[in-house]
Amino acid sequence: MKRSQTRAVRVVLFLIVTLSCLALDLATKHWAFSSFGLPGEKPPYWVISKVLAWQTSLNQGALFGIGQGQIPLFVALSCVAAIGIFAWVWYDTQRSVFLACTLGLVGGGALGNLWDRLGLHGMVWTQFDVDVWSCPQEMVGQPVYAVRDWILVMLGSYPWPNFNIADTCLVCGAILIGLYAFFGPTPAKALENQIAQTLENSAVKDDTATQSK
Repeated sequence: MKRSQTRAVRVVLFLIVTLSCLALDLATKHWAFSSFGLPGEKPPYWVISKVLAWQTSLNQGALFGIGQGQIPLFVALSCVAAIGIFAWVWYDTQRSVFLACTLGLVGGGALGNLWDRLGLHGMVWTQFDVDVWSCPQEMVGQPVYAVRDWILVMLGSYPWPNFNIADTCLVCGAILIGLYAFFGPTPAKALENQIAQTLENSAVKDDTATQSK
């Protein structure tokens, strides 16, 4: 397969995975906050008693709530990461389709949380937040620049920090990249060879059809 063809395949698959993850993340966040309200407005909805629940939360920091309030920093880091991920896919020397899809998970997760940090969800602080969370009164009506979390998992009596689909994509993507680094491009190469063979068979059929005319 020509280099330009493999690059096109990588980019297309990367974009498909990225946009799919982004759409799923935004849709589930909208559903969760529409169904269960603002953080603290309703008790957790237990899917599995004392194990898994839907509970809304707003995180102005990073993973596990680190760096609360450092929104400009996290926005800048997310933008740099997004550019770096796309450049990785574009210039991938291994020409790995597997890696492109894996980076799509990371890209979709990063964009999902970046969307929230930019306040594109359209949420604003309300009087409820002031009364329940002791937010400053002047924040009422101001845009919310925070990541929307809604999945609660209990580890025994310990509540794991709430997370969302974007966080899940980021973690799964990071794990897959680690596995790829340890075990090499074998899975990617097999998939790439399969795609290459399919394209070659299609080209042969087209040539045969052209010659028979």
